[in-house]
Amino acid sequence: MFVTNRPAILFICGIMLLLMAAKGNAAPSSAISRLGYAIQMGAFADVRNAERFTAKLQSKGIEAFYFRKDNGVYAVRFGDFPTKAKARSVAAKLVADRLIETYYIAPPNEIVFARPQGPGWQKAQPEEIKAPHETKRPGTGETLPDRNGDTLDRPRQKPGRGDTRDMGAIAARTAERFVGIPYRWGGENVVDGMDCSGFVRAVFNLCGVNIPRTSRDQFRAGEPVGRDGLRDGDLVFFGPSEDKINHVGIYVGSGRFVHAPRRGEEIKVSTVDENYFEKRFVGARRYFQ
Repeated sequence: MFVTNRPAILFICGIMLLLMAAKGNAAPSSAISRLGYAIQMGAFADVRNAERFTAKLQSKGIEAFYFRKDNGVYAVRFGDFPTKAKARSVAAKLVADRLIETYYIAPPNEIVFARPQGPGWQKAQPEEIKAPHETKRPGTGETLPDRNGDTLDRPRQKPGRGDTRDMGAIAARTAERFVGIPYRWGGENVVDGMDCSGFVRAVFNLCGVNIPRTSRDQFRAGEPVGRDGLRDGDLVFFGPSEDKINHVGIYVGSGRFVHAPRRGEEIKVSTVDENYFEKRFVGARRYFQ
């Protein structure tokens, strides 16, 4: 005859409830992953053309973003592909559909910006490979590289094996590269609050890390950090409460963070102790150990 051990059953049920509660409150680490291969295309002298091209890709269901390179031109990037062959296959289809003309396959672990920008950063650095010849697309005014652009448009910074560079600092320096750029995330279909999280996602993408799309999911995915312990590359979140986060930025040191204020405005630097942000600060999260 089966004898019920009531104390044991209650103990087991209690442990299960604790595990379920812990699981519900734990950061979903699976939401953060290393980025695979990405596709990069375009060499736009005018940011408005880069924006229009990004919006065109997004209208096709492609989550793309644009950024300014060291030589001053803008490139568009998207994708998280498991293999280089898969990335090339998708890029080839875009070429066949006449959405793009040339492209560059960005490898995993690529570091696009590893150094802080200094005086004259808008100009090509001496060690940078010479930019490809640009041509005009009829009727658009946008500039495009020649058909060898995918071999010439290689970023200068790549981490080697055993690379011990501070990825948080690299994320902060990458964020600073966006300052002054008008950033519009999601074309004309963007919802309020998506520009800021989209900008953050783009910066982490350029650092080889894939994070959630919305600021609320980004908050849940990271490791909690106290305000006194903020380091370069941490994300700082703002809103009425943790359940109503509506803004996010990237901490870059000395109490400053880089963020996209609102749709259509330029990326800028603010401080967490400004009256507006201090009252709305709800926490910070870290994604690089």
